[in-house]
This record gives sequence, structure tokens and C-alpha cells, in this order.
Amino acid sequence: MRETSVKYPFLTRDVKIYEQDNGHKIVLAYKEGGMVNVSSWVKTGSINENDKNNGISHFLEHLMFKGTHKHPAGEFDHILEARGAIVNAATWKDYTFYYVTLPKGENNENFNLAIELHADMMTDPIVPDYEMGAPFDVNDKTVTDKRERHVVIEEIRMRKDQPWTKVYNATNHAMYSEHPYKRDVIGTPEIISQVSQEEIMNYYRTFYSPQNVTTIIVGEFDFEEVLEKVKKEFDWGERPKPPERNILPDKPVQKTVYIEQEANINSTFMMFGYLGVPARDLKNLIALEMLSIILGEGTSSRLYVNLVENIDENIFNLIDAENYSFRDGSNFFVQANINPEYKERAIELIKLEIEKLKEGITERELNKAKKKLKSQFACEAETVSEIGESIGYYMTVCDDLDLAESYIPTCESITTEFLVETAKKYLNINNAVVSVLCPKK
Repeated sequence: MRETSVKYPFLTRDVKIYEQDNGHKIVLAYKEGGMVNVSSWVKTGSINENDKNNGISHFLEHLMFKGTHKHPAGEFDHILEARGAIVNAATWKDYTFYYVTLPKGENNENFNLAIELHADMMTDPIVPDYEMGAPFDVNDKTVTDKRERHVVIEEIRMRKDQPWTKVYNATNHAMYSEHPYKRDVIGTPEIISQVSQEEIMNYYRTFYSPQNVTTIIVGEFDFEEVLEKVKKEFDWGERPKPPERNILPDKPVQKTVYIEQEANINSTFMMFGYLGVPARDLKNLIALEMLSIILGEGTSSRLYVNLVENIDENIFNLIDAENYSFRDGSNFFVQANINPEYKERAIELIKLEIEKLKEGITERELNKAKKKLKSQFACEAETVSEIGESIGYYMTVCDDLDLAESYIPTCESITTEFLVETAKKYLNINNAVVSVLCPKK
């Protein structure tokens, strides 16, 4: 077993990373207090899906809670929630993660139980047919089954009618030509209605291998005792290595792509999307995050001041900017809700504000963005849950926990000149996808 240490910001002790011979990584982080967080991050999400099984990662996330050979469905949640635990999971493009946060209990009773139950769920799910629900024709309206297959399909249908989901999915799909990031993580009713129990279990055995899993424990505890406990409980048996990833990042579009849809809505939803840098490219990633803050975060941002406060026409109801980081490249978005009659005018005004970034950034704007990011970074070390999520992100998406130690020095090193160069490089209108969702005529 290989052991490494990382000086994680704001924690009183080094974080320890233990990589076992089977590839399973165990990360122990010391945080004083009575709460503990136990989580496992799996390097799979929509990035490992195709057009035939899109949504299987998210469906499996639901089914992982449907029992093991030791514990029937519902017992895992019932036992832990009775002890004050928060139990949940999430699926995204690069990962799926499962976590338990709870009080340690007397003599670490709750803590040890959480590790046992969590490890059992991760290594021995049975995904019974009677919990999944039988495959069915998604167009058959007489089927009223309430099992998990139908729960997920209803979740998909609810999202389908949300305007922001429509405009985001159109933007996201057009930003990529080949990369799996183009697909919606939640999948489609047609696929989820037909996927079999055998397909689910084959996907689990393929990607839930020890080489793909990082288990993170955060709290106040004896490292040696907890390490031995985790090693004992996570019995992976004989599992094949996961397939090697051979996915090349997509290049940005070379000419502005414009997409227009209609829906039964009263206002117009609009999104500009740009491809950015991989999560490991820390300096450029932070620069893009700073640009999103300067451009469109809060009432002091350029977009709000120039297009909401200081403009005569009542064009924009809301407008902001965000930057999402992924393993194979980030996404920079500007999103707005506008009055429909000003569609063309709104597009030109947003283009103009983005171009203005390339003319110069003030020191005041730079310092504000640095302060915001450093504050957010510090907040991520306040609770055991936030620490667990932050470590999980760096270990799973970036493959490098050392980047957490580099975050604040890198943030401080960025200049206004570097921000301008970043804007010129990544926010070119020729590389943009513009998606608009208008009211039906």
C-alpha cells in the first residue's frame, strides 16, 4: 500500500492518501468535532455512456440503495437516519458519489456502523428486479408501476418541461461534436424504460472497480484505526480492471452556432456557451471563474449593472454568468431571461459586454473576484461534508489533491493582463453556441 500526504488548506493536520494494491484509494482528513463524513467517489458518470445506455449511471445511483445480501432495501437508510444521518448520492458527468454524514456516537458506534453499511452498499448491491420494475413500453399510459424505474422516468419528465433545462441541453449538445459530455446525465425515458437488470449489473461490475473508487473519511478520529476498518469492510473480491479511457476532448465550434426553439412560455430564455480548459489546468480555470464573477455574478457584476440597472429599455429580467469545471474541459455560460420582443437586441448587448472584457479589467474587479474565490474556498473547509466533497472533486475530476494546496497561491498570482488574455483566448464569439427558447407564436 502506498501512502502520501497533502497539506490541505485550513486543516490542522495533513490529509493522508492510501492507495491499496487493488487500486482502491482511501483518503483520511482530520476535522475536529463530533460529526463525520463517509463518502465514496466513483470515476463514472455520463462520460462512460453512449446513445444506447445514456442515463444508466444515474439509474444505477438510485438502485444502489435497493439492498445487499446482508441488508434488504430501505434498511440502510432506516438504520442511519435513525441515528441522525444525512444519506444521499449524486451523479454528474465525471463521477457518481455516495455519502453519509452523521454524529460519531458514543465510542464511535455510529461512525463504525456507517463505514460498515456504506462499504456493504458499495461492494455488494443486488439490484433486485422487483425493486427496479419490469421493462415496459414508455408510450403505454396504462402502466402505473411505482418502482424505481418509474421514479427516474418521472424525474426525467418533470425536468423536460423546465425552460432552463431545454435551453441548457440544446447549448450543451451543440458545444460538443463527439464527446460524451454532450448527453444529458439523467438520460431518456425510452432508455430507462428498457434497460435490463443484467445491463445494470454489467455496468456496475465494469466501472465500480476498486481502481475507480476513492473512499474519503473526514472527522476527528484515529487514522490507523479507521484505515484498518475501511480496508476490512471494503471487500472487493476479484474484479476486472475498468476499461482504459480513450476519449479526446472536443475542440470549440469554429463558427457561432445559433439554435432557436419554441415552448409554451411567456418570456425568452437565452444561453451563450463556450468550451474552456480541463479541471487540472488550475490557473486558466481560476481565470475563467474570475471572468464569470466579474462579468455576471451578483448585482455589482458588469452584466447586471450595464444591462439591468443602467439601461433605458426593459430588456433583461435576469442575467448572470457561470463556469463549470470538468475533467476534459470546462464550460463558460452566460444565461439570461428577457422580454421576447428584444431578442436580437439582447444578443448584441451580451456579445458587446463579453467583448469589453478583452479591452481591460480593473484592479478593483480583479481583487473582488480573488476575494470571492478565496472566501468560497475557505467555506469548503468548514464542515466535514464540504471537505469530503472538495477532496472528492480533486481526487476524481483532477486526479491530483495537490491542486487544493496550490489553489490560493495560484489565485493570488493572476493579474489583470492574464485575465484579458484568457478572455481573448476562450471567449471568442466564433467559438460560441447561442441557444434561445422563445414563446410560441
